[in-house]
This record gives sequence, structure tokens and C-alpha cells, in this order.
Amino acid sequence: MGSNRIIDKIKFGILSPEEIRKMSAARIITADTYDEDGLPIPSGLMDQRLGTIEPGQRCETCGNRVGNCLGHFGHIELARPVVHVGYAKLILKILRSICPECSRLLLTKTQIETYKKRKEQQMKIFDNISNRLVRKIFKDARKTKECPWCGAERHKITIEKPTTYYEEIEGEGSRRLNAMEVRERLEKMIDEDCMLIEISPNATQPKWMILRVLPIPPVCVRPSITLDSGIRSEDDLTHKLVDVIRINQRLKENIEAGAPQLIVEDLWELLQYHITTFFNNEVSGIPPARHRSGRALRTLTQRLKGKEGRFRSNLSGKRVDFSARTVISPNPHISINEVGVPMEVAKILTVPTHVTDWNVEEMKQLIINGPDKHPGANYIIRSDNRRIDLRYVKDRRKIATTIENGYVIERHLKNGDLVLFNRQPSLHRMSIMAHEVRIMTGKTFRLSLLVCTPYNADFDGDEMNLHVPQGEEAIAEAEFLLKVQEHIMSPRDGRPILGGVHDFISMAFILTREGSLYDKKTTFQLLEWGNVFKHNPDFDLDDLQPVVTDPEPLYSGKSIFSTLLPNNLNMKQTSNFYTKTEDGKELDYPNNGLVEIINGVMKSGALDERTYGAGEHKSILLRISKDFGADYARQFLDDSANMILYIIQDYALTMGLDEVDISKIMPDIKDVIKNANAECNKYIKAYNENDQKTLPIAPGRTYQETLELRIKKILNDARDQAGQIAQLELGDDTHSVIMTKSGARGNLLNLTQMAACVGQQAVRGDRIHRGFQDRTLPHFRKNDLTPRARGFVQSSYRMGLDPIEFFMHAMGGREGLVDTAVRTSSSGYMQRRLVNALQDMVVKNDGTVRTSPGNVVQFIYGDDMIDPSKSDHGSAVNVENIFLKVKNLEDFEEKDRTIRGSRKERLEEADEITTAELDYYDFIEEYEIEYDAESTGKSKKKTKKSKTKTKGKSKKKKTKKKTKKKTKKKTSKKKSSKKKRAKKPSKKSKSKTKKTEKKSKDKLNDEDLQELFEKET
Repeated sequence: MGSNRIIDKIKFGILSPEEIRKMSAARIITADTYDEDGLPIPSGLMDQRLGTIEPGQRCETCGNRVGNCLGHFGHIELARPVVHVGYAKLILKILRSICPECSRLLLTKTQIETYKKRKEQQMKIFDNISNRLVRKIFKDARKTKECPWCGAERHKITIEKPTTYYEEIEGEGSRRLNAMEVRERLEKMIDEDCMLIEISPNATQPKWMILRVLPIPPVCVRPSITLDSGIRSEDDLTHKLVDVIRINQRLKENIEAGAPQLIVEDLWELLQYHITTFFNNEVSGIPPARHRSGRALRTLTQRLKGKEGRFRSNLSGKRVDFSARTVISPNPHISINEVGVPMEVAKILTVPTHVTDWNVEEMKQLIINGPDKHPGANYIIRSDNRRIDLRYVKDRRKIATTIENGYVIERHLKNGDLVLFNRQPSLHRMSIMAHEVRIMTGKTFRLSLLVCTPYNADFDGDEMNLHVPQGEEAIAEAEFLLKVQEHIMSPRDGRPILGGVHDFISMAFILTREGSLYDKKTTFQLLEWGNVFKHNPDFDLDDLQPVVTDPEPLYSGKSIFSTLLPNNLNMKQTSNFYTKTEDGKELDYPNNGLVEIINGVMKSGALDERTYGAGEHKSILLRISKDFGADYARQFLDDSANMILYIIQDYALTMGLDEVDISKIMPDIKDVIKNANAECNKYIKAYNENDQKTLPIAPGRTYQETLELRIKKILNDARDQAGQIAQLELGDDTHSVIMTKSGARGNLLNLTQMAACVGQQAVRGDRIHRGFQDRTLPHFRKNDLTPRARGFVQSSYRMGLDPIEFFMHAMGGREGLVDTAVRTSSSGYMQRRLVNALQDMVVKNDGTVRTSPGNVVQFIYGDDMIDPSKSDHGSAVNVENIFLKVKNLEDFEEKDRTIRGSRKERLEEADEITTAELDYYDFIEEYEIEYDAESTGKSKKKTKKSKTKTKGKSKKKKTKKKTKKKTKKKTSKKKSSKKKRAKKPSKKSKSKTKKTEKKSKDKLNDEDLQELFEKET
């Protein structure tokens, strides 16, 4: 076995003319490609020694056919040397830094020794030379006027893009340096100078940057295609090489024939152009080479660079199997961790399932169903890896009987399968998450509306990708790492990225606001839609206290919503409706402003964006996720969304034109705008008359800037005042105001612009002032500074804009569109560069952040080693919430006892309680009394006294029922059973076990109490 070799480093160099000739399989001398018979012409651009693209032919160099021949390079001997366009800038730097006579670096011996020492130091520390040092060498060399080695005068070198160099000589003007002269200068450079500017003489020599031999790429790199008409169409590179060979041949013939220097130089320049565009057809300074149709040729650089180039598209780009892509549609009825998959997709995408003793019958049925019936199977993979395609099997029942353990059945997707769902662009880790499949009719993927935020998805035609994991390890990783509920907390700032959106927020407010009351039927529906009975089968509507009992019981939305909350959830959060009085006292109940939840019961406030929306750092979802786990958070989000969905269907939140109709108070708004215009005109007049008493100059501002600031403030205040007047007219119960105030969508400014006044339009943050001849539009006088002339729109969207206002409004809107487009591209490119720069940084086991060579970037990740998604919005622990929990803990226990006691009394009154239930309630009472006594260190005597007291109380209650015959019998039975059970703990055979169980340090929960009760009885 050979030893594994690790690549330590890679060195890049330039091929020398000798190496190009050595690696070449053929010298190309003719520009023709195929002869009359359609065969490649020898020594032509499609010479068979360069490889083959025809299925029946063999390569004349290696003897292989198309599939196995990688192709072979050829070469062209150039009649005159030409500059390699890729090294044009480096050649310019070198020419400016070396002597025109001796080609030594224009540095003194002392400077060279100093730089050598600095290089050695850097090599010892970093094993590399910084670009900064090389730039410093070039900079110092350019400062020298005279060569320190031969005394020759240094001349100024300039470049005319892309490859033409000029030398300026004092008194003689500038003269052109051709490629031959440049090569001669580079040829004379010594190895010592080359190494100083980081050119390794072993791998590269400066003279090789001037081409004398051009390598010809293999045929398989530039294949020709045959069109339907039978005509061959050549590749762009072949087209370009034809031009190079023809001009090179003409140049050679003219030189040999002794043609005038002017003709030779023109052909030489043309050869330089063709070779430059062969390497890069997008060089500035020269026109791009084009096809006959006018299309620019795609040459070497264009094939490598950019999004569609070899690196990003072919090498880094991924093409995968077991994936699907289609349009997404909303479905509010599915869970946040589900995705609706069309039946057609489910029949094509498969999951490999191994046949075992436990699933063999199920697998047989899937095989019988086949590929056309769901759930079915598409393929069988036998133990010998032979694949059977069930599309072509006629008797599937027969083949189903032959399957054995170890076979793999590629079955259809079914409900509950785990898949990965992704929307591009993938900007953060929540752009790809794991969902459970739910098969649906239709042809689109279905997605819960609550999970749109992390994907940044909407339903105006967005498409998403679905990937099916194929291995057990991949499925397990998706289950534990990629499930939606595992990503509720954003890694950016620790806020929940999921939450209510739009109508869900509006309706959550309507459900929980003061005065929202629901009858028994609606309450049942809400509880059913919220899955309250599903998660808590023992729940009874009698456990909810109605707010109103006469003429019928009515239940508050707060108490209904509280059934979804965990019992010991405690939080306090202000909402958008929270206000304070002038003396600073809180006003919470009148305006639903203070959301307070104590022991899982919503006491005050109404839900809005702050408490139920996505991205809020003090929302209910965040508290549940942190205190009760991700699965409970998902359940709460699903159940609350379902409950609110019933309100949406029942209440119907709509918005019409009448909601922004304020015709009654329109005169008041017009007065506000009129006064604002008058005030602006006053300051404009003061500005024109230089009246600094009326318009004093603001500190640090010019007089004109002062005027603009004053006018903008007046107009913005007028717009806001108009909005406040409109809001008073609209009222708080208008749907548009509910949407705005609850934070579901929009803001007060949007309402103001719809109903009252659009306001000042701005371009680059200032009033509109660009136009022609000192006016914004021809309808205004020169230097008109009035609000209307500078973009103030006093109409509202409901009333409509006049032509001048419309024009001004379009100017302001256009800036927003352009800005959005520009920011999207620039931020995307910035992220790409950051990802490429940071992709090798890893948090090591010691907590340090290091690069792949091991260099430390941070000693502790993020300077505090805290993952924002695991923290409590930046803090390791939420101390305030812990205090709130402790404060309400005793109240919570007392509440549990009260609820239990009231239920017992209610059942006794209704004569519906069974003996077993009564025994269980009494057992819990005794346990709690004994536990309290032990925890406070009281004596057993006191405990017994308290027991007798409680017994006495229960007896008093029971004596009240002796009016009816039936109840007398039942009560006597209950008493006797209770007395018997009370004596049981005193028995010696069971006393030890009971004492150890009841004297445990931790108080038993309901399940443990139930188990203990069953043991004792």
C-alpha cells in the first residue's frame, strides 16, 4: 500500500515556449478545419492528434475513443512576439521599475539587502510574502531617476490600453515600445531581482509574459456541432483561432517578402488584437470580436469568470437528484413543520426502504401498487445491486413474493416523511429547513403562512426546492438539526423568526381585546380549532369562568386564549397600545396596553405585533420556546394560528374605500395645509429679503439649508397633523386602524397618505429641485421655492393626484425602485465575498476561532462565546422572568387547589361525582397537607389536627345534602369509604413505604400522585 500524500502547497507559473512545444501534439499551420469528405484536415484546427469528438473515431495521439480521450494541446509558432493581455499590468510595473539599459531593479545595493532581510523575516513568521512589501519595492524603484548600477537615465513608461506601451524621453517625446523591445528588456533581468519582486525563476521568467508560441486548446474544449441542415457550426474559440492563424500566416509571408514596415506593423497589431480577444473579449480600449450575427464571441476569460463560468457554474455549482421545484401556495391549515406535496411529485420522488421481517408485508403491497398508484414503489434493488424498474414489470404480484430481507424498495413519498425545503437566495441557515410531507391534490407546494418569514417567501409566483434525504443518517440529521421548531430562534439576535403575520396579528388582537366575549357555541368551536381537547382530554368547559352569566354565559377571548398557554407561564410585556398618563402612571386596561400573563392565565392586555408577531424579543413565543422547549413552541404556534383562523373566517377582516372616507372633516385638513403653505411663504419671503429676524440662520447651516429644514419640518408637521385628524374621524374600531395599531400591516403614515395628504416627496433626502432653467417643471416660475413647486403633494390617494403632483410623486418613487435594485446586487456580492473569505474559519474545541493553517482569529467566539439563538435575547439568563416565576409560584399552587376544590364541590352539588373521584380528591388534599407540614418542619400532631379539621369541613359540607334520599345513600357510602381510606396509612405493613414516598424532597406531580393513589387503593 502506498503512503498517503498530503498536498502542502501549489505553485503557479507561466509555460515557457519550450514547454508549450514539448506538451504539444501537433503544430497547427492551416486555418481550415474539415475537408470535402468531412474529415479533419491534418495540421488544421481540428487535427485528430488534438483529440476526437466523433463517436466512431480514435485519437491519433493516445488511441482512445471519445469517452476516454481527454484531448491534447497543439501550438502555433507566432511570426512576431505579442504581449499576453493577462500580464499587461505586471509588465508595466516591471518596466517602470527596471533600468532601460541593464534591466536591473532601480534600487541600491543597501535597499536590496534591506528588502531581502524583511522577506526572510516574513518567510520565517508567515511562510509567505505580503503583497504590501512587493508594492513597496515597486514604489521605491519608481522614485529613482538614475540607474544605480549603470547610470542610465530612467524614462517614464505609460500604457495605452490594453497592450501598447510608450516610453517618454525628454527632448524627444514619446515613442512606442513594441513587444520585441519589451521582451528584450525582460530577458535581461537577473534571477536575484526576479525573486525580490516575487517571481520565482524556476517556475516563471518575465520574458515568458511575451508570447512567441501560442498553445491551441484540445478539440474537446471547443467541439463543433452539426445543425439540422447538415452544416457544421464551429465553436467561438475555433472562430477566433482561425483569425489568429490567418493573420499570423499573412504577417509571416509579408516579413519574408520584405514588405514595408508600415504594413508589417499593421498586421502585427492585428495579430496582437486577435490574440488579446482570444484570451479576453471584454478588455477595455478595444472593440470586442463579434460573430457574423453581431453576437460577441465567448472566449477563454468569459468561459472561466462570472456566474455562468467554469468555476461557479460547473465546479462549485451543484446538480442533484431526488429534488423537486414548483410554485408555492399558502395553506393555513397545515403545521409550520409540514409541507404540502402534490401527488404527482410524491409518485416520482422515492425513499429507499430496506426490507425487514417487520415491514415485508407493507413492502409487498407497495410493489403490487406499482409506480402509478399511491402509495407505491418505483424500483426494487436486489441484494446483488440489480435494479428492477416496476414500470416494465407486468406481474407485480409474482415479483412481490420474491423479495427478501436486505432488498431495498424505492417507495413513493408518504405522509410523515422528512424532506428539506429551500428557497433561494439562501441568505441564512433558516433558508433550508426540514418539513414533514403531507400529500395533497393540486400541482403546487403548500406552505404555512407562519413560516414565510425565515424563507422570505410570498405567494406571488415564488418557487421553492424540495430535497428528499436518501440515507438514515441524513434523515436523522434533518430530524434533530433542521426541523422548523429547532430554528424558531434566529442566530442573528436571539429573537423568534417565526410568529403571527398580517391577519393573524389583527385577529389575535380582536380575540383578546377588552370586551371580546363569545357564547358557548363559539367558545367550543375556538377550543376545538385550537386543539385544546386533543392535547387535554380532561378539559371541561366548566373549567372556564364565564364573564357574563345572564341571559347566557359569555366567555372572554383572554380566557379562551389562555387555554393554549402553559400553566406556569409568567410574563409582562407592553403592547403597541400601551400609554402613560401625564404624571407617568401606567394605563393598561382601558387601551389593552399591558399584556400580563400569570401562571398561564392572560390577566390583561391584548395581543399585537409585540407579543405575537415574528421577530419580537419579548413575545409569548420566545418565552414558551425558552422555558418549555421547541416542540411546545411549535404546538402553541400551530394551535393559536388555528384558533385565530376560526376568528378570521367568522369575523372577516375587510377594508373598503369607506374606511378612508373623511369627507366630513376634509375642511379641517385643508385648513391645516393652507396654514402650512402660508407659513412656508412667510419664510420664503424672509429668505428672499434676507430677513434674519424672521428666519434666523441655524448653527452650522447655510441660509438656504436653514430655509429647507424649516420648510420640511412645517410640511411634515402639517401632514402628521392631518393624519391625526383623520385618525380621530376613523376611530379605533375601523379595520384599517386595527391593522395599523396592532402592527399587522402598515403604519399611521400610510393611512394619512390614503385618507388625508400624501405629503412632501423627496429625492436623495431633499425637496425636489432638479429640473431645467432653475425650475422643476415648466409650469412654475424660475427659482420658485413654494411647497407645490418643490414636490409637496397635498392631495390624498383616495382623492387622486393632479398631473403635477403625479409627476413629483413618480420622481420620489423612482428613487426607491432604483435604490432597491442597487442595494440587492451590492449586498449579494458583498455576502459572496465574505463567505469566500470566512469559509475556512472554524470554532475549535478550545473555543478559539481559527483559520485552516491554525492562525487564531478570535480567542473566544464572538468575544463572549454566546450563541444568540441559545441566549435569552443577548442574556444568558432572564433574571426578571425568574423573579416573576418565583413570585407567582405560591399563587399557582393555590390556584391548582382552588380549581380542584371547586370542581369537586361542583360535581358534588350536581350529584355526578363517583366514589373513586371523591377518594382521589381527598387523597390529594391529605398528601398536600402532610407535604406542607413536613416542608415547614411541623410536628405530626399538628399535621393530624389539620387533617381532622379538613375532615370536619368535608363532613359539614356533606350534611347539607341529606335532604334527598338518593344523596343520603351516596353520602354515607362516601363517608365510609373515606374513613376506611383514612385508616389505611396507619397499618404497619404499609407505613414504611408510604412514609418514604411521601417524604420525598420534591413534591410529586399529578402523574406520580395518580400512580401512588392507585398503589394505595
